[in-house]
Amino acid sequence: MQTNLADFIKDTPEGHEAEAILRKCVHCGFCTATCPTYQLLGDELDGPRGRIYLIKEVLEGRPATEKTRLHLDRCLTCRSCETTCPSGVEYGRLADIGRHVVEQQVPRTGADRLKRIALREFVPRSGLFGTAMGVGRLLRPLLPRVLAEQVPHSSQAGRWPVRHHARRMIVLAGCVQPAMRPSINAATARVLDLLGISLVEQPAAGCCGALKFHLQDQEGGRDDARRNIDAWWPGIAAGEVEAIVVTASGCGVQVKDYGHLLKGDPAYAAKAARVAALSRDVAEVVLAEAPALQAILATKVAGRPTRKIAFHAPCSLQHGLKIRGVVEGLLTAAGFELVPVRDTHLCCGSAGTYSLLQPALSRQLRDNKLAALQEGRGERIASANIGCIEHLCTTAVIPVQHWIELIDEKITESP
Repeated sequence: MQTNLADFIKDTPEGHEAEAILRKCVHCGFCTATCPTYQLLGDELDGPRGRIYLIKEVLEGRPATEKTRLHLDRCLTCRSCETTCPSGVEYGRLADIGRHVVEQQVPRTGADRLKRIALREFVPRSGLFGTAMGVGRLLRPLLPRVLAEQVPHSSQAGRWPVRHHARRMIVLAGCVQPAMRPSINAATARVLDLLGISLVEQPAAGCCGALKFHLQDQEGGRDDARRNIDAWWPGIAAGEVEAIVVTASGCGVQVKDYGHLLKGDPAYAAKAARVAALSRDVAEVVLAEAPALQAILATKVAGRPTRKIAFHAPCSLQHGLKIRGVVEGLLTAAGFELVPVRDTHLCCGSAGTYSLLQPALSRQLRDNKLAALQEGRGERIASANIGCIEHLCTTAVIPVQHWIELIDEKITESP
């Protein structure tokens, strides 16, 4: 694709990156076949190729409009198009650049602006979010159905191991997961404890930065990254930390991108690159310990009836982190039977704050995903991202859990 970027961006780092991405696009349209919003709306401008044209026009100097912003807002940034693209177009990064420029040219007003400010200032504060979630649970019976769906029932973390192993890893607590599903990190700690690894949380760390970054407070998102790096760095510098474990695949994409996000910051560039290199999705960690895990599970699986599980691979796992088939293999090895699920490449509609900002489209995608997940008559749905889990839980007729919780349950079963 030929480009002629406008002076305001041409010679900037963002301009150079955008131009390189745009020049890879060959207009083939393969991406439209796997775009969730194009499947629902059938509008070229609500597919990756159309959005690329919109971004290109804005970067070449054509003024953005509210219509431009609407089509970009409808994008889930699921990155399914990146998996499909034969030319390697990094659509997600181009979308970040384009959205930031459009936001500056067409500022938001009224309720839309207030809603986004509230989300990026409230949700990343884990203490405040946890308090609000507790109040919401008390008032849940009195809330309208639409609001009640967003308030999950309480989840107990369970025992956190106290043994200290020579091998040590840090786990990201995050912002919403401690209040909504503390059981996920606790289950991860118990599984890794049996594998000879101590897992710890650093209280000074918090939100990964994705929420602010994708709500167009990109510098705020970078500040969240800097805070986390500062919290983790003493252990990394001392050589005491083997990995940064992330149990929410959406956060994992962001942490693995710290090196890119802070490459222009002289004080943090090297540290950010190191943290990104140490970042591991929990599936990567468990896979590396698979022989030891299988030895532990051998006595648990033999002679026991298999349980049918439907696995939902989050977009952030399969398209962002590009981890495919790993969780399914681990669950199968643990004695679960995975039922077939159609359209596994399509988004469930959670996509960070998308379910709150684009509720109609989000509900359609959720209902389609649940229909696909539940038609195999599994006993439970497993996933790998807190946002997907809570989004699916709102109307699922069977339990939805993180897959590591299922492994933990299997390990702790009586022989």
